[in-house]
Amino acid sequence: MNKTLEDIQKEICSKYGLEFERADLHLKVGVSLNVKNNSQPIHALRHPKNEETTGWYIWSGEYSEADDFFQPLHTVHLEEWCPLIIPYLGLPQGSRVLIAENGNYVDVWTDPGLLET
Repeated sequence: MNKTLEDIQKEICSKYGLEFERADLHLKVGVSLNVKNNSQPIHALRHPKNEETTGWYIWSGEYSEADDFFQPLHTVHLEEWCPLIIPYLGLPQGSRVLIAENGNYVDVWTDPGLLET
């Protein structure tokens, strides 16, 4: 039996002792343009979601405070942009992820500060 994306995401949540929270593929993420170049490490964090966004912000390499650092992207397009992050998108709000070495190094942790308004 083939696992669905949701099954894989739920397994990852279980591995880290976190609740699964769907990231609808029709909603948007904030992503830095350098993610598409397969640069690493990949960083991701999840703020509270809203009607238009999953709450995920994804970047690679160095973070920038520039206004145009994050671009809106429908989550479904991460399949082309950054497939390594997709299995982790079911992690709940307040989660952070670091992926390096083409997925051979992964760190997942929670950051309650992401939930502050």
